[in-house]
Amino acid sequence: MAVNAEEVVLSGDRLETSLSTLLAEVVRVDAVSADSHFFRDLGANSLLMAQFCARVRKHPDLPSVSMKDIYRHPTIKSLTTALADVSVTPAETRALAPVPATEDTRRTSTRAYILCGVLQAAIFLAYSMLAALVAERGYAWISTGGDLLHIYLRAVVVGSAGLTGMCVLPILAKWILIGRWKPREIRAWSPAYLRFWTVKALLHANPIILFVGNPLYVLYLRALGARIGKRVTILSKHVPVCTDLLEIGSDTVIRKDSFFLGYRAHEGTLQTGRVTLGREAFVGEHTVLDIDTSIGDGAQLGHSSSLHRGGAVPNGQRWHGSPAQPTEVDYIRVEPSPDRPMRRIMYGFLSLVRVCFVFVPLSVGGVYMLLAGVPEMGTVLGPEQENLLTPRPYLVAVILSSALFAAFVLVGLVAVAVLPRLMNLALRPGKAYPLYGVHYSLHRTIARFSNSRFFVWLFGDSSYIVHYLRGIGYNLSHVEQTGSNFGSAVQHETPFLSSVGRGTMVADGLSFMNAEYSSTSFRLLPTSIGAHNFLGNQVFYPAGGRTGDNCLLATKVMVPLDGPVREDVGLLGSPSFEIPRTVERDTSFDHLRTGEEFRRRLSAKNRYNVRTMGVGLFIRWLHILILTVLSFVVTNLSGGHAELLVAAFLSLTLVVTALYHVLVERVLLKFGRLRPRLCSIYQPYFWWHERFWKVPDTYLDFFNGTPFKSLVWRMLGVRVGRRLLDDGCFITERTLTTIGDDCTLNAGSKIQCHSQEDGTFKSDHVTIGSRCTLGVGSLTHYGVTMHDDVILAPDSFLMKGEEVPQHARWGGNPATEMRDALTCQPA
Repeated sequence: MAVNAEEVVLSGDRLETSLSTLLAEVVRVDAVSADSHFFRDLGANSLLMAQFCARVRKHPDLPSVSMKDIYRHPTIKSLTTALADVSVTPAETRALAPVPATEDTRRTSTRAYILCGVLQAAIFLAYSMLAALVAERGYAWISTGGDLLHIYLRAVVVGSAGLTGMCVLPILAKWILIGRWKPREIRAWSPAYLRFWTVKALLHANPIILFVGNPLYVLYLRALGARIGKRVTILSKHVPVCTDLLEIGSDTVIRKDSFFLGYRAHEGTLQTGRVTLGREAFVGEHTVLDIDTSIGDGAQLGHSSSLHRGGAVPNGQRWHGSPAQPTEVDYIRVEPSPDRPMRRIMYGFLSLVRVCFVFVPLSVGGVYMLLAGVPEMGTVLGPEQENLLTPRPYLVAVILSSALFAAFVLVGLVAVAVLPRLMNLALRPGKAYPLYGVHYSLHRTIARFSNSRFFVWLFGDSSYIVHYLRGIGYNLSHVEQTGSNFGSAVQHETPFLSSVGRGTMVADGLSFMNAEYSSTSFRLLPTSIGAHNFLGNQVFYPAGGRTGDNCLLATKVMVPLDGPVREDVGLLGSPSFEIPRTVERDTSFDHLRTGEEFRRRLSAKNRYNVRTMGVGLFIRWLHILILTVLSFVVTNLSGGHAELLVAAFLSLTLVVTALYHVLVERVLLKFGRLRPRLCSIYQPYFWWHERFWKVPDTYLDFFNGTPFKSLVWRMLGVRVGRRLLDDGCFITERTLTTIGDDCTLNAGSKIQCHSQEDGTFKSDHVTIGSRCTLGVGSLTHYGVTMHDDVILAPDSFLMKGEEVPQHARWGGNPATEMRDALTCQPA
């Protein structure tokens, strides 16, 4: 129960004196004038001001100060005026007000933790055994097909049957193991959790993800128990798990990268709850819908926004922000087209035909069709049985893996540069096209082909990403090389309407939102980012974004669609507000960005980045080679136990992949640990640090929700406590991260121990205490310290340098102390 305490109201003079004294200690000056601007006059930065806020919170007689307060009131006098009439509760009381979960609720025993991991491994082995049995029998039947035509037809049958089985198995598992999902709490690592994880894992291994944005995807969710009306379009790849708790009305649109999972991990438990969307509702891109949330009929939730638990958008209203609040912005800006049900039916049918008769037989029977069409290949590869003590099988593995890898790179480059250009000839910007027609199919194919993660990963964080993006269609005619124009994660809906101005630098996670949707139509619009901008991580930039030149768009900022065009300012938060464009610390390396010194260092960085790209390609090729050798060993030992050996191969592939990439990262680090840094991107340390971002890490997703994720994090250098529940967190700098006991990390959450603003790179430790929870889609920045029993709400952005006291509930973008632990409303 919350402790009742006497509220204290400070006089303006006393409050001003107290704040001035604390700020002087932080910025290390003798005294601070009440009229001195924090950033312009005192040379402070967000990291120092976060430390100031933390010191204020430690004084029980002072009102709590957030970074949003600092930016809105950037002098002691204005801050005092804003806070003078605020009644405060002593800090000890504020920290204890939200009652934490009981020990029995949030904790489980280490024995149960280990037992659950063993059973999860057994389930994976059983799934591998089933897949191996089907694959071995299927390939045996395909191999006896004789000529090329019969091999193709048998590949169609086997591949289609396998695809159907992979889609049907999660449905059967859900109805058998769960029945109907109901609102409840599930203790982590319990038998109920094991059933939950099994269904979730099968859903995530499901090829139905290929049909996102397709009417077939909606039908599949209905088969899983979701109540979905007519003409619903879902573009997000984040598959909802608790489908019986999902209700979507007719004519609703859900944009990509949105979370509406129907569950969340919270203080060592899984909580399931309803997500209800009314008729003609709209959910913007990169949104988070927590459990027990709703959007009414005709209502809208804008991009880069969230609804926390208990949140609801009333009928007909438009909300945005994190947590969401009312707005006048209309996010549906394309006229609907006449609905023709037959168009949806034919689109789904033709999608199945294309998958079953083209992609599946090529992936399943491609090797046998190649051998049948080119018999000489059999001579090159040799007989099935090889003496593994001779060099020949390994030489063949080197040749085969090299040929496949080179073909993938070269053919892939040509494909992403040529095919989308040809298809784009049939599309006109600004014209509304009906959904699920020929133009929609071309649009989706262009997006799928041109959003190649591999090539953005390869060229990102170097000067060469500019040439690649220009080659696939970006308008970068005025871009000047900075050596880090774009990070290694950039996406778009069409590259041909994406443009960036001169001198602009972009961190990871930029998404160009150059398509607009209604329930029956879509259109493509130009999306342009101005000159001399800097964009932080996870910025989703919409067509018509109201920003111009010389802007700083902070991490997870919501780009405004209304108001005047912002120039020469910074924008932070969701909804966004103005902050200084830059601070003194970020200009300390400006002398390295001009003149002959810049040209010399840029040339050196380019040479270093070429070597880094070579290292990245070698790492991937060596991984393919290792798996090829492993497959040769399995083939050589097959004998009469083919199913067991294929199952062993599938299991070993996952283990070997994880151990290989862990070893690669540790070798690059020379088995040491990173240290906090402040340097220019034109200094050698940063070039070396970039190399870590070239080590593939998608394998980590396979371990989500299992104790093995904690084990992998430890091997990578994260200081991890006991019984970690990691449902899908990503950590950028592992050796700078510390996580306490019994922590809960949700899907889509991120711990980022670095920042890059303009030409300055900064990194620092992140320390998370015991029994903390990071919400779905949240981002924790560098220099953060969370004390024990802290909850960070979904979609929150916990800014650099923040110190969150014990038992606190924080949330929002930027995150501040929350008034209500259940709904997470701002204090």
